[in-house]
Amino acid sequence: MAKEFQVTYDCADPGAQAAFWAQALGYRIQPPPEGFPDWTAALTAWGVPPEHHNDRSAITDPDGKGPRVFFQKVPEGKTAKNRLHLDVRAAPGLTGDERMATLEEEATRLQELGAKRLNRLEPNGLDEGIIVMTDPEGNEFCLD
Repeated sequence: MAKEFQVTYDCADPGAQAAFWAQALGYRIQPPPEGFPDWTAALTAWGVPPEHHNDRSAITDPDGKGPRVFFQKVPEGKTAKNRLHLDVRAAPGLTGDERMATLEEEATRLQELGAKRLNRLEPNGLDEGIIVMTDPEGNEFCLD
């Protein structure tokens, strides 16, 4: 039987990373537990000091199909290329010029949200073509 999993990101600003990835993936910020109007109220009720309110955040698939993505604050910054990255499936089933045009549109949208474009790999018969990008904290991902 397959196991449920979540993807966890170490980062400097969990709230900002959660906001970016929620927009990038069509996810939503995980709502606070029942009985609390927002996360600030929940964290305050639990005795979490205000300076730690942004130590973690999470996003979830509104349809409940994709994995939860969790962001946790860490003191160190990113120093090397990711060993694991997300491929954001922005053009599944598309090929050639139509695929690359769709990827370009998505790259532009994500750049407006704070992503940076690194490289465009053209279709070559073996590979369909991708755009390599980074999120606002420099984590690599591919538009596929």
